[in-house]
Amino acid sequence: MNVTNKAITLAFTGASGAPYGMRLLECLLAADYTVHLLISSAARVVLATEHDIKLPSGPDAAHKQLVARLNCESDKLVVCGKEDWFSPVASGSAAPKQMIICPCSAGSVAAIAHGMSDNLIERAADVVLKERGQLLLVVRETPFSTLHLENMHKLSTMGVTIMPAAPGFYHQPKSIDDLVDFIVARVLDHMGIEQTLVPRWGYDQR
Repeated sequence: MNVTNKAITLAFTGASGAPYGMRLLECLLAADYTVHLLISSAARVVLATEHDIKLPSGPDAAHKQLVARLNCESDKLVVCGKEDWFSPVASGSAAPKQMIICPCSAGSVAAIAHGMSDNLIERAADVVLKERGQLLLVVRETPFSTLHLENMHKLSTMGVTIMPAAPGFYHQPKSIDDLVDFIVARVLDHMGIEQTLVPRWGYDQR
């Protein structure tokens, strides 16, 4: 499989924040990206709890359900099994150069910061780091412990973008969807992907 500049890896972990991940997935597909989607077992529980999405554990069945739900092209969404070590994202010679983990648990932050690759999400992040790609973590935890902060600092010094799910209010949100779009817009901005979800400060203010 040839990986182009329009391919990206997106991972959901077990942190709260499934609406962020699903909205980001929608936007990446709408931007004509091929999305390699990695979903942890805990993330499936969170999706069912927060977004009423009950994904089957098998990647093929999950792919079929998501394609139908999102009404996207089948070949634009690649759902990987959590231990699919033959997936392109597991190898530096084939993985997309950009990866987002949204939402990202504190446990995933710790594993990535210390080079632990016990599942495909951690391995994919490790690949992006070693290949000098772009890794962005939408960390969802509060409050942060000293360990959380130390792990995030360590990754930040390695060039990882740490973006806690902390939406602003200057765009005068009227709904939860508006708050979700604020974070998703910031993610897309940092990944260099055009977005029109939230007006830019100082330019598009009404």
